[in-house]
Amino acid sequence: MPYDIVVCVKQVPDTANITSDAMTPEGTVNRSALPAIFNPEDLHALETALEIKDRFGGTVTCVTMGLPKAANVLRECLYRGADRVILLTDRRAAASDTLATSYILSQVVKTVGKFDIVLCGRQAIDGDTAQVGPQIAEKLAIPQITYLEQVVDADDKTITVRRNTGSGWEVVKCQLPCLITVLDTANEPRPLSACKTLKYRFARVPGELAPDAEEEKAKLEQKGLLLEQWSLDDVNADLNRCGLAGSPTKVFKVLSIVLTKEGFKNVEPTEEGINGLIHELVEDKTL
Repeated sequence: MPYDIVVCVKQVPDTANITSDAMTPEGTVNRSALPAIFNPEDLHALETALEIKDRFGGTVTCVTMGLPKAANVLRECLYRGADRVILLTDRRAAASDTLATSYILSQVVKTVGKFDIVLCGRQAIDGDTAQVGPQIAEKLAIPQITYLEQVVDADDKTITVRRNTGSGWEVVKCQLPCLITVLDTANEPRPLSACKTLKYRFARVPGELAPDAEEEKAKLEQKGLLLEQWSLDDVNADLNRCGLAGSPTKVFKVLSIVLTKEGFKNVEPTEEGINGLIHELVEDKTL
């Protein structure tokens, strides 16, 4: 049976390159000060969707929320094999925390229409909360499976997957439609397709074009290269639940902590050596 799959992806700041400019005075992430990349675990969610499509048939729709430049990750989705991509961009969505983001994305998924499976990466590296996927499931009123490692089987009513439990794994069966979050151990993302890259390299969302570029927009639309761009109005979002107004979370500070060490000490694998180590750890209040 073919499945209609929606994948939530995100363009994130490269947190391996945090600088002193990473925070705005308002306590939000200064995304313009950091290079942007495809959120790593979202790539594995996309690969899972493409594997399901290859195995059972269906369609893969990728959605993201952000500034027009976030269309970069949508183009990459197309290069890898997605059938449809949608950008939700709206200034009124700025500074959304996980609660507001999950609400907006749930509205996007509802607006997409029929879906059987929603896939998300376990978490985004700019927040590491792992909250957005489960919150989307709650707002869509559908069951969820977290920490997917492998899709075992699927039929017209259920999907069976193996999920990581932290200390092992378990196989679970879930009714469709459902939402699944995916680990980076689930698969190896496929390389970009050269043919699809050549086809979609000039694809753009309207927000990437000049306001008066109607002729260019018409040409892109004629060639199937004008990507879908939605606003909060297009998804019937309640503005009180979006952006700062819908975000109770407040970030106090972002720190880049580098752990260093000076020298080392050998501990003999004896009772006396272990007792000495424990004594030192208690003395410096590590224990």
